[in-house]
Amino acid sequence: MTIQEVIGSAPALAGVALAPALVWALWWVVRYVRADKMTRASIRQAIRVRRGWRRLAPMAGLSVTDKTPPAVIVAPDGKVPKPKILIPKIKVIADRYGVLVRAVCLPKVSLAEFQRAAPYLADAWRCTRVSVLPDQPGQLVIRGVRVDPLVVPTEHIPTGEVPEELAVWHLGLDEYAQPVSVSLSDVPGVTVAGLPGFGKTSLVNRFLCDTAPSDAIQYAIADGKVTSSHEGDYADLAQRAFAFVGDDLTEANTLFKRLVKLRRDRSASIRALLGVKNMWHLGPSASWPLTVLIVDEGHTYFRDYKGSDPQTKKLAALAADNARLVEDLVKKGRSVGILVLIATQKATGDAIPTFIRDVCPVGMSFAQKTAEAAVVALGEDIRNWPDANPTALQDPAYVGVASMAHQGRPGFTRIRTPYVTDDDAARIATDTAHLTRDPADLLDDQLSSGPGSPVLTK
Repeated sequence: MTIQEVIGSAPALAGVALAPALVWALWWVVRYVRADKMTRASIRQAIRVRRGWRRLAPMAGLSVTDKTPPAVIVAPDGKVPKPKILIPKIKVIADRYGVLVRAVCLPKVSLAEFQRAAPYLADAWRCTRVSVLPDQPGQLVIRGVRVDPLVVPTEHIPTGEVPEELAVWHLGLDEYAQPVSVSLSDVPGVTVAGLPGFGKTSLVNRFLCDTAPSDAIQYAIADGKVTSSHEGDYADLAQRAFAFVGDDLTEANTLFKRLVKLRRDRSASIRALLGVKNMWHLGPSASWPLTVLIVDEGHTYFRDYKGSDPQTKKLAALAADNARLVEDLVKKGRSVGILVLIATQKATGDAIPTFIRDVCPVGMSFAQKTAEAAVVALGEDIRNWPDANPTALQDPAYVGVASMAHQGRPGFTRIRTPYVTDDDAARIATDTAHLTRDPADLLDDQLSSGPGSPVLTK
């Protein structure tokens, strides 16, 4: 190719070279225009983070000097090359709440150094808070939130689709706007505490709405705030439950006995029908569904009645028997697929007996008025985490925010749980009501058709 031909093809070569840059610029413009106001602010923040990183990193102590001389010790002009200053490479992604930065570690610039520098990064990036956690080997993920996710109310619209993982409870977003979920596999019980009106029922509603489209889960509800199923927060969801009782202790006692019988019958037949001793080795199914007992306002059914008159003695006997029955479910129901979820305002021993509360591995609490209430809900260790203490969540801005010990993380995490509207709950319940089955009937069907049918309890 002659020089004239090269010069003649220069515009075409320049166009080919510039095309990727133009496509990239167009993609960013389209993304920025289509984004909402919060995301646009985060995109601008991400640009500032990228541009200022090489200057900020050394000032924050996030650089290292490479003193190893190059292969050529003396340059041609006789000058010795200066040592290189190495700065961790970063990749920045923006979302509605801030930026997510992935950084590559260097010698002497790794997790500990980034965590020490987190307050400086928060100030420089204009973030409410910054967290640093390990990602892949040799890499870190730095989360900076410009807007506090805990004070931004969110809504959840159930899709009505069968969940991919039935035993995963998606709770909401943590204080760094990262999704938080908890595994319910092999979990016998969950406790939820908090002041009235701060989000306990909405939290349970989301669990019901997300899992109801599966025929591998069935619910029984004991709501201590109401008298009948058409009242209260669960009225729209009652048609998806195979059993529902209100604040009557006798009716609740009958329901608890019914579930204990189911637990005993499942224990007697699980080896013959499933071939395993623990249902979770196979997972829930339509014929052997995960059975969830939801006890809202648990103190209604367990409180210790004091008095010598016949009516009080009767109530005291029923409350004691209710506690005994629920204890049986929590301590013995895990392996046969029975989960107990208890919600109450204050998780003290008179509301949830300690022999029940202390064996429930998953516990969370919305706002509490006293440090003692926070301790009984979350354990003594919450005193060492004042920022996550639920006594600091009494402001109306924190309605829907709970504290819990996050599985796989040290300490406690605050979570913004979303609100599920009554209309959405009613829609899901209506669409999935045909899936409602009594687990005892399902077990009877299997035993009548399966070999070696064991003897059921009476």
